[in-house]
Amino acid sequence: METTNFVYNLIPDQLIAIIVISTIPLIFLIVYALLAILGELKISAWIQERLGPMRTGPWGILQPIAEVVKLIQKEDITPDTANKPLFNLAPFIIFMGAYASFAVIPFSRYFIPSGINIGLFYIFAVGSIAVIGIVMGGWASNNKYSLLGAMRSVAQIISYEIPGAIAILSVAVLASSLDLEKINIAQEGGFWNWFVFGGQGSWDKLWVFPFTLLLSLIYLISSLAETNRTPFDIPEGESELVAGYHTEYSGMKFAMFFFAEYANMFVVAAVLTITFFGGWNSPFGNFMQGPGWDVFWFVGKSFFFVLVQIWLRWTLPRLRVDQLMYVGWKVLLPFSFICFLFISLFRMIN
Repeated sequence: METTNFVYNLIPDQLIAIIVISTIPLIFLIVYALLAILGELKISAWIQERLGPMRTGPWGILQPIAEVVKLIQKEDITPDTANKPLFNLAPFIIFMGAYASFAVIPFSRYFIPSGINIGLFYIFAVGSIAVIGIVMGGWASNNKYSLLGAMRSVAQIISYEIPGAIAILSVAVLASSLDLEKINIAQEGGFWNWFVFGGQGSWDKLWVFPFTLLLSLIYLISSLAETNRTPFDIPEGESELVAGYHTEYSGMKFAMFFFAEYANMFVVAAVLTITFFGGWNSPFGNFMQGPGWDVFWFVGKSFFFVLVQIWLRWTLPRLRVDQLMYVGWKVLLPFSFICFLFISLFRMIN
């Protein structure tokens, strides 16, 4: 919170100060997206025993910038039969859902843009805005493949939001708070106090450890489905639906969909980091802990889970629709509910 107060003190005009603070996550997202795209290109090449991009700059590190320049130069085509206002608005609504989440994500104990006490609920609420944009884009395209892709995506997101939300609420029960800052503070003292290992406590937390570990895996799987990443990229099944709900998009509108996807990848990775893996806290207790280290640990852990999502994309095959629904409703939901009940009872007894 000190960083935001510093900006308010530095800039007398509150409106300009708010604009500056809200611009910081956007700059971070742009830099992160370029790095994530480069990472995806290089990791996919490594897994497939290729070199990947090598000609654009040294070792191909400028390839993401070349991709952006290419998309900027492409013609922005709007189909004649499309509902133009909704068609043009959909990509920005999807991105705003991810961007709004950064209002409560605590990068450090010294930089919390908005320390509201229902941060977890807020992230789930604004994350659902993407569903509106997906339906809007699929329907406004006036294309059967776009509409089918949008319907698949919405069904998938709603199905997997439930076990994901239950997993996160279990952490809120352990921390006795929905405030992301307090959830971070509850995991101070080293990696053995992280919620993935049962949280603070003595030997009694060993009863909780298997359930919190399982819940962290449930949330990771649910987050892959919510961001339409492999093996849950059914809405973009090329062999069935061309390119899903963004079939009719081109140019920078097409780029906005993927920018939103990478932004959502970081958001779900950040939520997983905050709720189960200590957030800004060092795994070594007070060692390597401070203003700079806080940001390092938080961003480093979040980047690690982004890399896990990229790795899984190039490792696992795509599921069928019936398999997708079976995993969501008959596997993840019952397990997450059982874990939530046990943790609630454990918390009540202790």
